[in-house]
Parts: sequence; C-alpha cells; structure tokens
Amino acid sequence: MSKVIFHQPQGAGSISQGGLADQSSDTAAPVLDTRRRPLRDLRISVTDRCNFRCTYCMPREVFGASYKFMPHSSLLSFEEITRIAGVAVGLGVQKIRLTGGEPLLRKNIEALVAMLAGLRTPEGRPVEITLTTNGTLLEKKALALKQAGLSRVSVSLDALEEPLFERMSDSQVSVETVLRGIDEAARVGLAPVKVNMVVRKGMNDGQIVPMASHFRRSGHILRFIEFMDVGTTNGWNMSEVLTGAQILERISEVFPLEPVAAGYSGEVAKRWRYTDQAGEIGLITSVSQPFCGDCTRGRLSPEGKFFLCLFAGQGHDLRALVRDPAAGDAQIAAALSGIWSRRDDHYSEQRGQETAGREKIEMSYIGG
Repeated sequence: MSKVIFHQPQGAGSISQGGLADQSSDTAAPVLDTRRRPLRDLRISVTDRCNFRCTYCMPREVFGASYKFMPHSSLLSFEEITRIAGVAVGLGVQKIRLTGGEPLLRKNIEALVAMLAGLRTPEGRPVEITLTTNGTLLEKKALALKQAGLSRVSVSLDALEEPLFERMSDSQVSVETVLRGIDEAARVGLAPVKVNMVVRKGMNDGQIVPMASHFRRSGHILRFIEFMDVGTTNGWNMSEVLTGAQILERISEVFPLEPVAAGYSGEVAKRWRYTDQAGEIGLITSVSQPFCGDCTRGRLSPEGKFFLCLFAGQGHDLRALVRDPAAGDAQIAAALSGIWSRRDDHYSEQRGQETAGREKIEMSYIGG
C-alpha cells in the first residue's frame, strides 16, 4: 500500500477530522472495475440548477417554476468536494470536469477550481481541471477561472441561427452572448475551447454545416454529439438520432475530412481533421458506436452520490461518510475503491429491449 500525499490548496478552510488536514491516506492505486477499466476521470456536478431549459435536458414542462431544486444545505461544500476528489486522485483519477446543471451558477465556483488545482497525483503531477458550461456567464468568469487554475472549457452550443437557438435552449439568451464567452475563454488561455453541439434530427441538423463552417480556422474544436436517451424526461426517440457517420458524411461533402488518432485511451470523441488544415472536429457516438469498453468516468452528484454511468439509476452515498467525524480518507478511499471494483455498467452496449423502462438519472443532475 503506497502512501499518497494530498496537497491542501491555499485558502481551503479547515476540514473535519480525517479530511485534507490529515495530508495523507493509505490507498491502493489504480483501482479497476470488473471489466478492467481504471478510474481515470471524475465528473463533478456542482449544482442541479440551470438558466436554460433545453428540450433534450431540462424541458420546461418538467422543470418549471414549481420544480423543487436542491437546497444549498444539501450540496457538498467546496471542502467536501475537494476532499473526495483528493481521495479519487489517489486511486488514479487524472482529470476532473466540473459540470451541472450550469456550474457557473454555483457561487464563487473559481474558489473550488483553485482548491482542486492544488491536488497532485501520487507521482506529483497536477490534475487537469476542466469545466462544461452553456456559456452564458463565461465572458464574465473566464479570466477568474483561468487564474484559479482551470485548464480548459467546453461550451454547449446547438445552433447559430438565433430563433432556433432560443427555441432549443428555451431561453432569451442570444447566440452572440455564447460566442463572446467562447472568444474570451480562448483569449485568456482556456484553449482549445471545445464547442459541443447535440444533434437532433428534424430540429437542428440543418445547422451541422453552418456550425462547421463557422468554427473552421477558429482554433476551437467543434464536437457533434448524438442525441442520447439520458434520463426519462427528454422525449428521446431513436428516430431523432442522426448518427455520427451521417453527420460526418454531411460535413465531408463540403469540407473533406481525414481521421486523427485518439489522443489517449478512453477518449470520448472520435477525432477528424479538415484536409486543408483548417482544424478538427469530434464525433461523440454513444448511440450508434458505444464506447463503454474503455469508459473510465465516475460521476459525483451535487449532494455527494457517486454514479458509475451517465445512464445509471442509482448512486452511492458518499456525503454521509464525508460528514462522519470518525471517517478518515482511508475509509473514503476504501468505499470508492469497493464501489468502482464492482462496477459492470455498459448501458450503451445494452441499449434496446434489455434496458427498456430502466430508471435513469437526469443529465441536468449529473452532467453530460
């Protein structure tokens, strides 16, 4: 059993007995699940709230004015998040992504970024800290996030056409607001910015080529995401899925593309670049070409439940353990390791009759 040193970030508050203040914990790393997949990526949802009501994520008929979001007292504190993340890093996590809801709605989110940026792997390497946002507050927040230690940012943008964008996001936010946020993120060094477009056949698939044209030569990486059956409220239907192959065909007819080798094992997006060197795109094909086989992602919910799959129905409560004064980092590490080592999730490979009617968490609660 190796000794893992956790570095407490400057400015982090005191933590209960057994927390980061202990500075160390005995953990076994790396931990593998039943399919020999390591825990390499931790996605942390910091809030279940969002200022959009995207039809494929938080439809207003479900998430309306009367919907009860989590009270702030239920959310993990920044210190608690950092403590769990530090233990996960000791088990092999190398990259942390902050999600939501809309993570920039969490007050002082840059303080959490600074705390997480202080974590180091057992080998002493810094952990990559990234964030996914709808971009509405990014122009205002980008510099503070970069200064706090954020590595990169991904921005959701499903259309350039203003009326279509407003209809899909069910908001009064303009496309220009999001584009300014993207440009500011790149300016301060949160680059390359990844722009995520969820493609829904019959709704915004006419925007595929205009989006590709707009972001060519921008230095940003546009990624096309197949419409997925996350949760139970988005009205998912297989007939509305435009596959990655079909998306690729549409773009290639206008801008020829060639494949690019994956940057690392478990990379979500299949990479393609323009043959005229105008940049690259990505395709995320969870529906048509599942990538469960090398999925290395665990997910932490806003109130401290650990989920093993984007399509899971049940999570494992870590908050009670973290708030137990008698529990040290070793106990948290043992719990995380035990949960992950029993993991067998591979929903996208099973999708169909085998998963029909299965309860699934909502994307707005656990992040994409």
